Amino acid sequence: MKKVAVHNLGCKVNSYELDVMVQTLREQGYEIVPFGSRADVYIINTCTVTNIADRKSRQMLHRAKKENPDSIVVAVGCYVETDEQEIENDPAVDLAIGTNRKGQIAAILSDYLRERERTTGAAKSSGVTHTDKTLQGRSMEDILNHPAFESMHLTAPGHTRAYIKIQDGCSQYCTYCIIPYARGTIRSRDPEEILEEIRGLAGRGVREVVLTGIHIGSYGLEKGLDPETELESLLRRISLIYGIRRIRLGSLEPRIMTEHFIRTIACLPKVCPHFHLSLQSGCDATLRRMNRHYTTEEYLRSVRLLRQYYDRPAITTDVITGFPGETAEEFAQSRRFCEKTGFYEMHVFPYSVRHGTAAANMPGQLSMRCRKERSNVLLELTRRQSDAYRESFIGQEQEILLEEAVVIDGRTWISGHTERYVECVEPEEVIRDRLGTSFEGEIIRAKAERRIPGTPYLALSPQLIHLSK
Repeated sequence: MKKVAVHNLGCKVNSYELDVMVQTLREQGYEIVPFGSRADVYIINTCTVTNIADRKSRQMLHRAKKENPDSIVVAVGCYVETDEQEIENDPAVDLAIGTNRKGQIAAILSDYLRERERTTGAAKSSGVTHTDKTLQGRSMEDILNHPAFESMHLTAPGHTRAYIKIQDGCSQYCTYCIIPYARGTIRSRDPEEILEEIRGLAGRGVREVVLTGIHIGSYGLEKGLDPETELESLLRRISLIYGIRRIRLGSLEPRIMTEHFIRTIACLPKVCPHFHLSLQSGCDATLRRMNRHYTTEEYLRSVRLLRQYYDRPAITTDVITGFPGETAEEFAQSRRFCEKTGFYEMHVFPYSVRHGTAAANMPGQLSMRCRKERSNVLLELTRRQSDAYRESFIGQEQEILLEEAVVIDGRTWISGHTERYVECVEPEEVIRDRLGTSFEGEIIRAKAERRIPGTPYLALSPQLIHLSK
């Protein structure tokens, strides 16, 4: 039995795909061991969204080979697609697998092992095997003809919350983003296949699903369908699946958040009032340079509609600081917009150059010091906004899905999230006494009692914990 260690970099789509890869390898008899321990095979699910992500991918590949020089190191995913020459010349990499072959990793690895055993002693340069053509350098026609959606099916999640990939690829071509060249243009998954996967997961204890993809707001678009209508239909059908208590939507852009769409999903109780609306900048001039397809006014309209139909919806976002050409006044506009919008959380990133994108060659590249200083300003803003949002729920009853054990100041607590993704904890002994020895997957009703200093958690009142009916 070969021991395999895996490591994931990047987005939630990568996380889902890694879960499927691990499941497939286990089914074929491979033993999965922790990354950092000695293994026969190391699999790095790479990311290429920025130059920093590329560097982290290379670091993890080299770390794996250093852990066991005789091991087989497998590079998988987006970095393989965009840096073919770098991968081919990297002595740490034995096998490279592109984004559209992840579901076949067990078969590809088995074939490689057989060939390696047959040609023992062969030179390293003949060991690198590319199993999917890269997109970088291909014509636009070739990119548009990128292979259809690769069927992947998760059956053994190991968690009470599961990510469900409903879509792949992107056709937006934001000036800072390499992803269309790494994953191709939009491809949508058949809804019947999605529903079959979720039914199977519900039968294995999953209580919450998160619909994810590279650009889920384009779901069905390449088939000539209306994404708003297709997502509405999919959400309705998932809501009917027995055992699923919550449905979350992954990252969306504001244009799909029309009043009709919001009014429709607000009538589906299982859809969580937690929405990640990608912003990137609160300045219209910067959004135009980014080739984002909305204005700040359109964005704010979507936020106001969500707050009209939901009580205190959790609205989260991404913001890039120091984009090429961003003046001090443009950053000030962005900061004021973020403050006015009042997010639950902002994921703030100083702009990172990605070679091969239009933004990499734009004039007005700012120093990393300036980018980080602006990032720190927004990080302080989001800390204050997040604290205020969480504390607004103290003294109120909420449903919490219990998920895992965490250690805070040497004490073990059981953590979980409300439907608005507010993190809550209760001492392990309280949960054990009230709910039995097993807590995973339990949904309880409880009142938040206080904030635990120095953490994002709300502590629950033990007197008010009871199972939700």
